[in-house]
Amino acid sequence: MLYSLHELAYHSAMPFRFGAQLAREFWSSPFNLASDTAIGRTAYASAELFEGLTRRYGKPAWRLDVVTVADRPVRTTEEVVWTSAWCRLVRFVRNPEDLERAGKPADGPAVLIVAPLSGHYATLLRGTVETFLADHDVYVTDWVNARQVPMLEGRFDFFDYIDHVRDMLSAIGPGTHVVGVCQPGPPVLAAAALMAEDEDPCRPASMTFMGSPIDARLSPTVTNQLAEAKPFTWFRSNMIHTVPWPYPGFGRRVYPGFVQLYSFMSMNEEKHLDAHRRYFQNLVQGDGSATEKHEEFYDEYLSVLDLSEEFYLQTIDIVFQRHLLAKGELEHRGRRVDLAAITDIALMTVEGEKDDISGVGQTQAAHVLTPNIPDDRRVLHVQPDVGHYGVFNGRRFETEIYPRVRDFIARSSAIGDIGDDVSTAGDDPLSERPATAA
Repeated sequence: MLYSLHELAYHSAMPFRFGAQLAREFWSSPFNLASDTAIGRTAYASAELFEGLTRRYGKPAWRLDVVTVADRPVRTTEEVVWTSAWCRLVRFVRNPEDLERAGKPADGPAVLIVAPLSGHYATLLRGTVETFLADHDVYVTDWVNARQVPMLEGRFDFFDYIDHVRDMLSAIGPGTHVVGVCQPGPPVLAAAALMAEDEDPCRPASMTFMGSPIDARLSPTVTNQLAEAKPFTWFRSNMIHTVPWPYPGFGRRVYPGFVQLYSFMSMNEEKHLDAHRRYFQNLVQGDGSATEKHEEFYDEYLSVLDLSEEFYLQTIDIVFQRHLLAKGELEHRGRRVDLAAITDIALMTVEGEKDDISGVGQTQAAHVLTPNIPDDRRVLHVQPDVGHYGVFNGRRFETEIYPRVRDFIARSSAIGDIGDDVSTAGDDPLSERPATAA
C-alpha cells in the first residue's frame, strides 16, 4: 500500500512539476528583461528547487568515457562481461594507446569492485572506480533495481549474492583482486572462504574491505542499534512493500529504495535542510559552481533502487542480528562457511575514524576471523578524520587511502602463491593489531 501511495504522490505532483519547469524556463530566458532582477532570480530559484525535489531520479550514467591517468586523458569503453537477472558485471576497458602515452601498462591487475546493494546504484562508486582505473583493469558489480525484475525470474537472497560474487570472480579469471565496499563485506568474505576451501583457481589473490560490517557487534552505531532493537518481525511487517503496476517486477515484495532514502535523510535532517537552503541562496545569487556541486551530489544521492525482500531480511538477520559469519555459524546451502580455510588470499581492511555506519573495529574484525592468513599478507588501516563515505570517495581517499590499497594490490600480485619468496614485500604491513572480536 505504501508503495502505491508513494507512486500516487509522484504522479499527482506532475502538473505542478510541469508548471515549475515552464516557470524556470520563463525566468531564465535571455529574452525576459526581468530575469536578472531580484524578483526574477528568486522566482527561478523557487521553480528550480521545487522541480528538483519532486523529480523522479532514475539510474545515473557512469560518465567515465574519459578518465585522467598520470595527468593525461584515457578513453574507456563500458563492456558487460557477465550478466544475470539481478546484476551486470561491467568492465571499463582502457584504451591501450592512451595508456601508453600516459606511461602506464595496459595489463594492470584485475580488480573486482563489489558495490553495495543497500539502496543506491553502483554509480555511487563512480569516484572510486575512476581512481582505481589509473592503475587497474576494473570490473564493478552493477546491481539491478528489484522492481525491474519480473516475478518469473524468482528470488534473490543473501546466498544468491554469495554465488553471484563467486560466479563473477570465475568469469574474470585467476589472479583477480576483490574490493568490497561497505555492505558486501560479509558475503564477499564468505565467497572467498568457500572458494579457498574448494581450492578454486579463480579465488581472489587479495581482498580489501572498506567500511564493511564484518562483525557488527563491535563499536555499534545508530544503524546497528536500530537493527538489534527491533525484532525481526518488525522489519518484515514495516519495511517490506509490494511493487505496484506497471513496473516489470509488479507483485514482487521489496524493501523500497525510497524507504531507505528517507531513513538516511531523517538521520541528518538538519544537514539536508541546510544544504537545500544554501542551494536556494546560491541559485538566487547565480553561484554556478556551488549549485553544480549540490546538483551533482543530490542527483546521485536521490537515485535509489529496491532490494528483494529475501535479501534485505536475510541481511538483517544474518549480519546485524545473529552475526552468523562473525560467530562461525553461517551455513551456505547446507555447508558451514569456514573462514579458517583462507590461507593464501591477502587481506586489507580500511576504516574511517568517524564512520557512523560501520564503526571502527567492525571491518578489521576480518583479521581475527581469518587466523591462517600470514601476517605479511595483511594490512590494517584506520583513516583519521573521515566518515563512512570518505573511506571510499573524495580527496582523502584519493590521496591517502587509495595509494595504500594500490600498493597492497601490487604487492599481493608480486608475491603470487603462498609458497613464493616474500622477501620483497617490504616492512610488516600489519600497521596495528586488529581489535578482538566480541
